[in-house]
Amino acid sequence: MRYEVSGKQIDVGEALQSHVKQELGVVMEKYSQRPTDATVIFSRSGHEYVCEATVHLSSGLNASAKAHANEIYAAFDAAGEKMDKQLRRYKRRLKDHHKQRPEPVELFGASSYILAAEQEDVESESETLQPIIVAEMETKIPSLSVGEAVMQMELAGAPVLIFRNEGKDGLNVVYRREDGNIGWIDPRN
Repeated sequence: MRYEVSGKQIDVGEALQSHVKQELGVVMEKYSQRPTDATVIFSRSGHEYVCEATVHLSSGLNASAKAHANEIYAAFDAAGEKMDKQLRRYKRRLKDHHKQRPEPVELFGASSYILAAEQEDVESESETLQPIIVAEMETKIPSLSVGEAVMQMELAGAPVLIFRNEGKDGLNVVYRREDGNIGWIDPRN
């Protein structure tokens, strides 16, 4: 497995890098047979350290965890525990997923835009009603079943996931509802 351990305006030493590789390797051995790479990014938020860990599995699924702590090692350990818990929860489904899907998840390209937050300026409103585009990026939309999409959303810790439904030819959305349930939007053709 390939590791990328970095810091945003933080020097990440060799001891921390080896700790990350060792602990993350133990978690991945227990639950995932084929991880491809892991990205761990450390940053500061006020007096706390923030650790964001993402592991890419060869099946195309991603597992993500984020944690805060007063010490950098504690932040990583908390993120590692969250990832361990996520993968433990989905262990059976991940193993079944690998057996049923010999090919990786197919990804389709799409454009992604970041729009500027609305300003409370009356003059700019009269000029145009179009939002200002701050950034353009390329994003990938996976082709998954509904069950796999829900699992991917949970593993990534995301509130919403757009995917291409394998059973039908169209884009679908799964999202976490305020009542804790999962919503699924399946537009008719």
